[in-house]
Amino acid sequence: MQGAAVPDADYGRRDLSVVAFVILVVAWLAVLRLVGWLAADSVVSDDGRLLTTDDVVWALVVPIGAACAFVYLAIAVLGWWRPLLYDPKPVQRWVWAIPIILLVAIVGGINYGELADKGVGFTLALLLAALFVGFSEEGMFRCIGVTTFRRNGFSEGRVALWTSALFGLVHVTNLIGGDSKAFAQAVIVSFAGYFFYLIRRVSRSNTLNSVLHGLFDFTLISSTQILPEGGAVHLGVLLAPLVYVVVGILVLVKRHHIEPVGPDAPAMDPVTA
Repeated sequence: MQGAAVPDADYGRRDLSVVAFVILVVAWLAVLRLVGWLAADSVVSDDGRLLTTDDVVWALVVPIGAACAFVYLAIAVLGWWRPLLYDPKPVQRWVWAIPIILLVAIVGGINYGELADKGVGFTLALLLAALFVGFSEEGMFRCIGVTTFRRNGFSEGRVALWTSALFGLVHVTNLIGGDSKAFAQAVIVSFAGYFFYLIRRVSRSNTLNSVLHGLFDFTLISSTQILPEGGAVHLGVLLAPLVYVVVGILVLVKRHHIEPVGPDAPAMDPVTA
């Protein structure tokens, strides 16, 4: 259900309806797909593997970079730098466990050996592409999405639900590229979206969740897509489902202890007041 209006001081000066946000997401996807299609002729590999620096640049950096630029142009037009840099809704301190668990998985899961073989240029290009993913998706869903639903008076639980569900839903579009696992991926990504939403709130801005999102994708790509044909999948890829299970259990157990308590709590949550 919708509630009271949200103060402009916390969420920016301009409004965006939920329908307009969905249209913005579709436009963002269109930019990603169109630029990816235009750049496809420059990609050497045709099986999704990334074996050269040029592959990384044309398959990832260029299209995802364009989509990322689209997101931050939208934020600039909306005047929503404030909600990008500051989240006025804190959570309890135990939620810091989520980014810590994610960081441990990132450090332990990166395929250092294969990256060393590929070279510094390849590694930096892949890291840039992964960070573009993190800042693009978090900017769209955890900044613009969260702000849109809050400004339209949704309770914080529904803000988390709908932004995470829409985040998962956009990954169904991977069916266009022939990914038969797109539906399962969408469900998993929805849960990941909720975890990144909590990281945004505990860190009080949209930066840490964006960085960790990008680095987590960097870990997964280095464990799968940069391997030569016939190469064994790196152990790091197994950390993704393990992280989701561990964090999922933690959140489930602590689900009644996420929102802040004490005299300041109501003032920090004008949506549900």
